[in-house]
Amino acid sequence: MNTKNVYALLAAGMIFAACGGNGSNTATSTEQEVASQQGDVFAVDLAASNVSWKAFHKGGFAPRWGTLSLSSGEISVDNGEITSGDFVIDMNSLHVDSASVTEEGKKASDLENHLKNADFFNVETNPTAEFHITGVSALSGAVEGAVEGANKTVSGNLTLMGTTLNISFPAKIEVSGEGVVSVNAKFTVNRADWGIKFGTTETDPAEWMISKDIEIGINLTAKK
Repeated sequence: MNTKNVYALLAAGMIFAACGGNGSNTATSTEQEVASQQGDVFAVDLAASNVSWKAFHKGGFAPRWGTLSLSSGEISVDNGEITSGDFVIDMNSLHVDSASVTEEGKKASDLENHLKNADFFNVETNPTAEFHITGVSALSGAVEGAVEGANKTVSGNLTLMGTTLNISFPAKIEVSGEGVVSVNAKFTVNRADWGIKFGTTETDPAEWMISKDIEIGINLTAKK
């Protein structure tokens, strides 16, 4: 198999092109009404916030991981509770951690470039992804795979490459008296919900080699 095909196989399973509903702690549905802004507005600290991802081949082999940056974001808080939030993700910031690409002859930069081109995220045409909160509710009980201390369920519309779906996931949300809001989450999603498939059928070897499950991490800090 040539180098181009190897990177194509790796790229197909990447990142949050995968956000979807067959993951262990994520629910997916059609686009929902966005929550209205209520209370005080907190601006996301872009330097202190990011989205992380981790993707695998089937069986958990050859994991790849990295980050994405936010280009803008704000959270509304009323009586100590998040009421709404809007976030824009810079797809050009897609980063593959070089520590995850250790095989001889492979480079993180090559995979990065392939993920950004027209084979996958086509960032020239789709430079951003967006997430708009549709609701935040109390989390009842522990959820497998959630970040430690998760206390809320966050739901929102994720728009990626022109497709919008609503996802719900567990998160740890803290609102301090010093005007700081933190949102941390870890959940598993399914890339196929956004139609990200490398093979033409389920039995295609190209599709079979890539796990549909992707681990997503959210680390947000916002200030009043």
